[in-house]
Amino acid sequence: MDKYNQTSTDFTLLGLLPSSRIGLFLLAIIIVIFLLALFGNLSMIFLILLDTHLHTPMYFLLSQLSLMDLTYISTIVPQMAYNFLLRNKSISFVGCGVQSFFFITLAGAEGLILASMAYDRYVAICFPLHYPVRMSRKVCALLISGSWIIGSINSFAHTVYALHIPYCKSRAINHFFCDVPAMLTLACMDTWVYEYTVFASTTFFLLFPFIGITYSYGRVLLTVHRMPSSEGRKKTYSTCSTHLTVVTLYCAPFGYTYLCPRSYRSPTKDKILAVFYTILTPMLNPVIYSLRNKEVMGALRRIVQRICSLKI
Repeated sequence: MDKYNQTSTDFTLLGLLPSSRIGLFLLAIIIVIFLLALFGNLSMIFLILLDTHLHTPMYFLLSQLSLMDLTYISTIVPQMAYNFLLRNKSISFVGCGVQSFFFITLAGAEGLILASMAYDRYVAICFPLHYPVRMSRKVCALLISGSWIIGSINSFAHTVYALHIPYCKSRAINHFFCDVPAMLTLACMDTWVYEYTVFASTTFFLLFPFIGITYSYGRVLLTVHRMPSSEGRKKTYSTCSTHLTVVTLYCAPFGYTYLCPRSYRSPTKDKILAVFYTILTPMLNPVIYSLRNKEVMGALRRIVQRICSLKI
């Protein structure tokens, strides 16, 4: 390993799967999940673009969530499959930086988009008369662009720092992608100051949005409880429970990994938890939002009917 470290600037990803038939079987499952995530998120994006009934702030935000999930899983799984199938665990210095940049950008932007979606439901239910002003197309565009820009700036700073750390130990990253905390364990300098910046970033992009989401839905539930219409309550509960399911699946494992002290974590546990927010969540989000949303299912039926009528 020392020889490798001296003759190459590449990193080595130790990976998630064992080099055996079990590992190959698990990889096949991951590839199926990857394909389902591609199909589900692409379908959601095109459905929202093609059906005018879904041209509302709520669904524009949802289309961005699908785009983020699509990019998220595409950043991780192809490299993992490539490394496993070709028995080549190396990733170039530049490749590691690109993967890390996209991962951190999407992680931060998705937290902000989830908060924006909660704010949208909060305004729609608690202040319906103010909704056209508070969630106009301009505001929606600002929320979307702000999520991407702020996430990118944060990611650029973290990626540049991580790639400029002197790595005097091995370059073998005990993870299945270039995760900055896993890379820090290889540094030959004290990184405790930087680890606090990682904690601060996670607090801003994950904990604060989670608090905002919790507050928003707390207010929503109080407002819904006073609604005279049982049908309105049922529809609102369905929408809110769907969003809260997505938030929990994303935030819980992510928060544990990045907010807990290193002494409470292990590389194996970090990799298992990372599967939830990098592989499973991107596949589950479109399923949750489509199967539990009558408007999305209605839009799907209309698109299918339109295609069938064109064929006839």
